[in-house]
Amino acid sequence: MRYAIVVAGGRGSRMGSDIPKQFLLLGREPVLMHTLRKWYALCETCVLVLPKDQQQVWKELCAEYRFDVPHRIADGGETRFHSVRSGLLALEVDSGLVAIHDGVRPLVSTETIERCFEAAEADGAAVPVMPLIESLRKLNKDGSSRAVPRSEYVMVQTPQTFDLALIHRAYEQPYRTEFTDDASVYEAAYPGRCPATVAGNQENIKLTDPVDMEIARLLLERR
Repeated sequence: MRYAIVVAGGRGSRMGSDIPKQFLLLGREPVLMHTLRKWYALCETCVLVLPKDQQQVWKELCAEYRFDVPHRIADGGETRFHSVRSGLLALEVDSGLVAIHDGVRPLVSTETIERCFEAAEADGAAVPVMPLIESLRKLNKDGSSRAVPRSEYVMVQTPQTFDLALIHRAYEQPYRTEFTDDASVYEAAYPGRCPATVAGNQENIKLTDPVDMEIARLLLERR
């Protein structure tokens, strides 16, 4: 069985908006509605993780836009780690595959999602990645920097997808500040193991600032 957890806890500060970024309009409806639609036909159950103080607003938006894609709501936590843990508990299942996705990545492709599920089924864990096109430099503590080969690095996207039993156990460990995504939690729990990498899609950007929103609007219109 396939499941999804969509994590949406942004406040919109870098958007320069009082409205949480997942609730901003993208085309004819809020960003988060575009994201949740992606999962309707691809998984058995979708859990949306939202801060408690945003849940009533979300319910009102669903009524206003007549949004009826089935999903459960779980309470967001202090950090993304705690929010994902909450989402896993809300699934109330312990076997299958689970994709964990950012609520503000509304343009993930079906093909990316399928690649992640297939690789996680084979290897236990999978993350979508994209090659770097910019040059990279490493900053040193003394203020100097040096060039590093970009061919050795990739950009990581979501959904990060896992065998459900494995990621459940991984999220039982105590929180650490170095847990920046689900893959880092997985690797800490299972030393020596790493997720398979699969091709992401270029449009699968994380909406963080106003420029990202403009790009997403253009990409949505093109679709």
